[in-house]
Amino acid sequence: MMLIRHEFVATHEESLLLIIDIQQTMLKVIPAWEGVAREVTRLVRAARIVDVPILLTEQYPKGLGGTIPEVLREVPSPRVFQKESFSACLESDFLPTLRGFHRPRIVVVGMETHVCVLQTALDLIASGFQVQLAADAVASRTTENRDIAIHILRQAGAVVTSAETVIFQWARRANTDSFRRILPVVK
Repeated sequence: MMLIRHEFVATHEESLLLIIDIQQTMLKVIPAWEGVAREVTRLVRAARIVDVPILLTEQYPKGLGGTIPEVLREVPSPRVFQKESFSACLESDFLPTLRGFHRPRIVVVGMETHVCVLQTALDLIASGFQVQLAADAVASRTTENRDIAIHILRQAGAVVTSAETVIFQWARRANTDSFRRILPVVK
């Protein structure tokens, strides 16, 4: 008999990691960016081990710069959506591309929580995806705006979680080759 997992568990077979707008210019105004970059990097490393697809977005890169090197160097052959809308879902090719992965659980991280992360995550929920927001891997210019956005997303049905919680859900069990490869990521 196969156990049915709770719908809030982010299994690696059903997950996609969406990294929203962790860009160069934002570092000047986001005080917590280093912690966010560290958690996002941990998620990327784990995603690569368990074959979770990774998508990145960049908000107006001409003005805000590209994704920061700390994150970008961890993503092999990065798939980057350049956007002008605050919600990536408003870009014509974004949702069709996302649906093409057949991954109903979207692990969302990035900046700014109360702008692009919030609007994209709300539109993902409205489009039928389950959003898993890694709260320790999102940031805004102010803690208040970050916390308000997390509260709104929780009310809207997002699963508010942490990077490490997601990583252990992806790993599923100890004493496997993939867990041995993930262990240094969480230590």
